[in-house]
Amino acid sequence: MKKIYKLLFTAAIVASSATSCSDFLDQPILGKENLDTYFQTEEECLKQVTGCYQSLFSDGWWQIQAPYVGFEMSSDDLWMGNTNQSQADWYDMSHYMNSKKNGPLSNFWQYRYKGILRSNVVIERTPGAPLEESLRNRIIGEAKFTRAFHYFDLAKNFGGVPLVTGLLMPNELVGITRASLEDTYAFIEQDLKDAIASLPLKSEYSTSDLGRATKGAAMGYLAKIYLYQEKYKEAETYLDSIVASKEYELLPEFKDVWTIASNNSIESLFEIQYKYEQGYYIGNSFTIFTGSRNDSGWSWGQPTSDLENAYINAGDTERLKWTIIKHGDDVAGDPDAKNYEIKPSEHKSARIIRKYYVPKAERPEKDYNTDKIPLNYRLMRYADILLMQAEVKNALGKDAEAREALNQVRGRVNLPEVTASGDELRQAIRLERRLELAYENQRLYDIRRWTDTNGKKVICNLFGKNGSFVIYNTVTSTDPYETTNQGERSDKGINFQEDRDLVFPIPENEVTRSNGSIAQNPNF
Repeated sequence: MKKIYKLLFTAAIVASSATSCSDFLDQPILGKENLDTYFQTEEECLKQVTGCYQSLFSDGWWQIQAPYVGFEMSSDDLWMGNTNQSQADWYDMSHYMNSKKNGPLSNFWQYRYKGILRSNVVIERTPGAPLEESLRNRIIGEAKFTRAFHYFDLAKNFGGVPLVTGLLMPNELVGITRASLEDTYAFIEQDLKDAIASLPLKSEYSTSDLGRATKGAAMGYLAKIYLYQEKYKEAETYLDSIVASKEYELLPEFKDVWTIASNNSIESLFEIQYKYEQGYYIGNSFTIFTGSRNDSGWSWGQPTSDLENAYINAGDTERLKWTIIKHGDDVAGDPDAKNYEIKPSEHKSARIIRKYYVPKAERPEKDYNTDKIPLNYRLMRYADILLMQAEVKNALGKDAEAREALNQVRGRVNLPEVTASGDELRQAIRLERRLELAYENQRLYDIRRWTDTNGKKVICNLFGKNGSFVIYNTVTSTDPYETTNQGERSDKGINFQEDRDLVFPIPENEVTRSNGSIAQNPNF
């Protein structure tokens, strides 16, 4: 892994030369004469592909990391949370206020396309590089994986998007339009299939290369994209292959999943690599961004009592204590954090995310601040694979196999085996995803894609004037913190419209700069 970080420092300079403008339609491209003299050595090629990884999350906390928390705020698992500062950046998104002028969404769009440009440079220029064939193919596979990742992130949030597939000059992008969601997914699928063909297994990488895209990670994302489209047979093929590979397994204890010591563990298919270096900004910001204001945090994104109740009702005390910290708790796993303070007057729910929390003894001696925390961000892990497998098997009528996958995840936290079938099993799998994968950027997209028993998407039954989440918070809840602190209104989601809010709006500045060729999503 040291090799990756060493390359990261120089890759940031190399890759940023191709991505210096804020809008992808106007980005100056690395000069062709420079490109013609670059990609001449193995080191140069590796630097550039490392820049592709950097673009996934490490271009600054505001561009990608903060929107990831914002997407969770738009679900029933998180409040905005901070009631001591202006909420303007997050209110429109998380409370569904029909605004196209959204800074976090605009940044996210722009930086995802910057990442796509970096990937395109590698994909287009590496074939001519004087490299050993297997390394050349691997580097191209890594770049196709990162490009697919960027496009999947865009598609999940906005629907079909413009497909920029090569190293194009600004004038070549004039008049570009959005591809359909179906075509966007088809493009992602092909990139991932190409990546699967050329990437090594995780076990085939050297220790110094841990963190790079693997065959298993590409298969996992391809399976997820098929699942999102309800292509269950296709998803089953890849999920079964991952399980059969024996490359991954669940860590014995849930408490170890989100720890610095478990970075790149046997459970990890893909995670963002973070490290503390005093002179560089290559650490994560989630810990600070979501942390208690009484412990050097900024308190954006706070757990809802609705989610806490889901753990309690399921008898899931183990995952609850390793997922949510509540005001006055003795923090699980941190003997130096007794009676932990999350002041209710400054925090909507007086709760913070335990998964992102770093015990005091493990914090950097200096610069406990944004972009400095060495806790990797888990993007895909084996528990997710098993729960996707359970969902797919259930959809295909293979309930015995679905229960086997589901109960592996439940067994780790000492919950009884599920014996249900059919829709009852389906609901159990959905609940398990919420409890196991909370704050891992899954919930919003799950409730958007799942269809409920009344034929509506799950999110439509949670939000809106008659939504169960809205009614709980405005009528039923007796939570002493959430009901009292109205610095953030408790009617979050009341403005949700099912004919509008299954996606976010395309940032207005992107529509304007394209002279309208990039069409806005309906009803915004």
